[in-house]
Amino acid sequence: MRQSPLKSPPVAATPMAFVQAMLQAYAAQGKSPNKALEFAQITPAQAKKSKARITALQMERISSYAMHELNDEALGCLSRQLPWGTYGMLVRASLTSPTLGVALKRWCRHHGLITDDVELSVDEHDGKAHIRLRELKDLGAQREFGVLSILRNLYGVACWLIDSRITLERVHFAFEAPAHHAMYPLMFQGPVQFGNSKLDGLKPEGQLVNEDAFCISELVMNASYLNLPLRRDEAALQRMLETALTLTVMQYRKDRLLLTQVKQTLAMHPQDTHSAEDLAPLLNLSPRSLHRQLKEEGTSLQVLKDEVRRERAIELLQRTRKPIKQVAESAGFQNEKSFIRAFKQWTGQTPAAFRDARQSSGKAPM
Repeated sequence: MRQSPLKSPPVAATPMAFVQAMLQAYAAQGKSPNKALEFAQITPAQAKKSKARITALQMERISSYAMHELNDEALGCLSRQLPWGTYGMLVRASLTSPTLGVALKRWCRHHGLITDDVELSVDEHDGKAHIRLRELKDLGAQREFGVLSILRNLYGVACWLIDSRITLERVHFAFEAPAHHAMYPLMFQGPVQFGNSKLDGLKPEGQLVNEDAFCISELVMNASYLNLPLRRDEAALQRMLETALTLTVMQYRKDRLLLTQVKQTLAMHPQDTHSAEDLAPLLNLSPRSLHRQLKEEGTSLQVLKDEVRRERAIELLQRTRKPIKQVAESAGFQNEKSFIRAFKQWTGQTPAAFRDARQSSGKAPM
């Protein structure tokens, strides 16, 4: 009889700092957290170890227990309690939206009705969607856990609404990187940054960012996600609310936005994807379906090819000393001449001039 392979034990990656944030909520209400810790199989001694880690299941169990016991879905992070069922109400209010963009804007608007500590917004410009959280009040010691929880919840709900993994192009938190910053990429499908930095679209180019921007955290994704229709109904909502805290992005194995898959495939196979006929089989599509679906998402194969090639070429010119011919080949061009012509159209400079300008500015390639 064939034996089933042994399952790997759950990985303890969630920092104990998040548990300690919940314990502060218990202390603020003058209640004992012992039952919640016991339910999550965390000893009081373990809870005091800031560098310790717990599993995702333990985090889910203690969060659920604490939300019920404290009757606060914000777990003490906001100046007023959010009674159990508050976030389910926000999901229900967004469920009838025709697209994800409308749903997210409804969510942000309704979120402003339950708290005035933070302000959520969805902005779109230059083909990017920016989901922003602006801190309107000092969140104190609970700042990191509060901002993280609100954005992580919104991100999970967005993926759930369209039944798709959403690839984030950038994630920025206004606070400085915590000691456990390495686990943030496990919660967000995209590169994560911390601290004060310029946020696109807040000010015209060339102007200083307003100090308020230093209290703004954001998720950045391709704006085409906002046009995707919702794939959930009331029955699905009821099932989700039974285990709402298990909402994760990892369960969605597919990103339903084709243009994201196309860009990833182009980047992985630069020399084997010169045409739709080359690319389509790698995506299990016909060339005709590939062109049609990309058109429905407001783009084209040529536009995406140009984006991927431009990004790759600029990266190589900035970070390496590879000859122009090798850069052209690595970026997916069939010859150096066509690469130089395309690069000049993109930047107004030849590849060599671009690299020289980079070197003269003191940022020489490695």
